[in-house]
Amino acid sequence: MADLVITIDGPAASGKSTVARLLADRLGVSLLDTGAMYRAVTLAAMEAGIDITDEDDLLEVLETRRFEFSVVQGVTEAYVDGVDVTDRIRDPEVTAKARHIASARRVRERLVEMQRRLAGGRKKIVTEGRDQGTVAFSDADVKFYLTADAGERARRRQADLRAKGIDESVEQVQRTIESRDRSDERRAAGPLKPAPDAIIIDTTNLGIEEVVEKVLGIVRERCSEKL
Repeated sequence: MADLVITIDGPAASGKSTVARLLADRLGVSLLDTGAMYRAVTLAAMEAGIDITDEDDLLEVLETRRFEFSVVQGVTEAYVDGVDVTDRIRDPEVTAKARHIASARRVRERLVEMQRRLAGGRKKIVTEGRDQGTVAFSDADVKFYLTADAGERARRRQADLRAKGIDESVEQVQRTIESRDRSDERRAAGPLKPAPDAIIIDTTNLGIEEVVEKVLGIVRERCSEKL
């Protein structure tokens, strides 16, 4: 495993992806966006026209298509059969259906193995997702769990969607977020929850820079000898 592993978990729109990216940049270390992996498998399953809720069909997609992930300049790039799908996996439809892949235990186990291999090839890494501190890297140096009020998370996600030209009401966005929360929290494999030793940060009333500075301060305090 890497010499330094920092995990950032949390529900949708809690700020974890942005904080993880900025933290990795400030520390000059690699970033692993595990959501890119689940989205890549989701995209491949959608292209195959399979029943996305059937775990056996999903496993067949995982085993017959070639998935490659690399961290380049702090960005997790995704390839399926050699084709760069980094941008396509950010499509809202792909994101909405990724929860089915996240709930498939055997598929999830395979992706966790990939995550560990990727991290093992880096000296220092920030990794973000929903089960990084509890399952993938349970012995990480520092674990964070970011959360925020559902209404605030909905407003943030709505702003992101509007920036992409997608117009959804904040109520609709919040319903989607809360549905994803329930799915993530109740699944048997890698459920969404803070690790027992995670540092929980409520970002509801904090700006991104405030959160980054808070996280950065904790990392520097706890891991000064590894930075």
